[in-house]
Amino acid sequence: MKPSKEKFTITYKGKTIELPVYHGRQGPDVVDIARLYKETGLFTYDPGYRSTASCKSRITFIDGDKGILEYYGYPIDQLARNGNFMETCYLLLHGELPTSVQYEEFNEDIMKHSMLHEQIVKFYSGFRRDAHPMAVLVGVFGALSSFYHEHMNIDDPVFRNRATVRMLAKMPTIAAMAYRYTLGWTFVDPRGDMSYAGNFLRMCFLNPMYEYEEDEVLSRAMDRIFILHADHEQNASTSTVRLASSSRANPYACVAAGVVSLWGPAHGGANEAALNMLKEIGTVDRIPHFIERAKDKNDPFRLMGFGHRVYKNYDPRAKVMQQTAHEVLKHKGIDDPLLEVAMELERVALSDDYFIERKLYPNVDFYSGITLRAMGFPSSMFTVMFAIARTVGWVAQWREGITDPDQSIGRPRQIYLGPTMRDYVPMSERG
Repeated sequence: MKPSKEKFTITYKGKTIELPVYHGRQGPDVVDIARLYKETGLFTYDPGYRSTASCKSRITFIDGDKGILEYYGYPIDQLARNGNFMETCYLLLHGELPTSVQYEEFNEDIMKHSMLHEQIVKFYSGFRRDAHPMAVLVGVFGALSSFYHEHMNIDDPVFRNRATVRMLAKMPTIAAMAYRYTLGWTFVDPRGDMSYAGNFLRMCFLNPMYEYEEDEVLSRAMDRIFILHADHEQNASTSTVRLASSSRANPYACVAAGVVSLWGPAHGGANEAALNMLKEIGTVDRIPHFIERAKDKNDPFRLMGFGHRVYKNYDPRAKVMQQTAHEVLKHKGIDDPLLEVAMELERVALSDDYFIERKLYPNVDFYSGITLRAMGFPSSMFTVMFAIARTVGWVAQWREGITDPDQSIGRPRQIYLGPTMRDYVPMSERG
């Protein structure tokens, strides 16, 4: 990446400096402020890092104004409609879609490592039965570093590849066991002759009293959900993984940190919040009342699943998710009143000047909660499945960061607002 001929000029206290400007392949130009403090004594203040590029990346591109999301240049809707999750994983990790031979080898490698060590399985009995599945996921996944610590050298590409396969392979098994543990069901071992998504559904829902038959419609829906959530540029959890890895921490711990960040209701819990909102509305005839409440700045009610921190246009994932929701509900024969509420709410919001002017379009969370509910998952598992999908994105970003020669340990600065220097007063003199 070479700087452009243009320079960003800043004058402060009579001193003028020129800072380099970089052009990405797409997106806005970026000012390199690495020399700013050294030459002016200034830091920048950017809460939430909304105007700060924390790294260089080739993986995911988002244009929020145009509603574009691409993995290595491939539009998300094309990948979700035409591909599958395993080839999307290969793309995110290697930068290109796999050949048939590469795909078979990659898929076989993932499935071969999906079993859990029996001692890891014993960890589950240490959790309370009513523990949140995300709490279990954080603990068990983080513990993988205690089992695969041999030759843990992140500079070794052999180790990085081995850790990559293990993390992708074991995450759905850990998640399915967390789900069954909360229900008191026996654990189900993975099978190597099923799809990644189909295998996960089997591990969740298998009743040992009966034969399990894979439902192709549900497996395809799960696969699409995984693709749509696989990566999303430098979001909170991905940035957490990148920041943790900048200290050269082991990858299992870095991804566990990502799971923790994802757990927050403002991040991974958004689809659950959208579902709860639809439940609160209840019926179509109550929608006008809640629309008016959403417009009232003094009313705490907000339309969940509308608008996005990045997208100022229609979330490209939402269109695929909407279609998937319809397919699942039709296949299951479920006449879910919440879908009727969702469809009417979407229609009203997209035709109302208030929402149009503010570009509050439905996002992917708006429909994913209904889809997962129709598939049989409780809302407590929604974020867990987000974590399964996002694992490949976290791992891809970890691999890219580790091999970036410009990466250094993250060290944000602050604006200090506390007391100025003062002397210590002995306790006996403090009254």
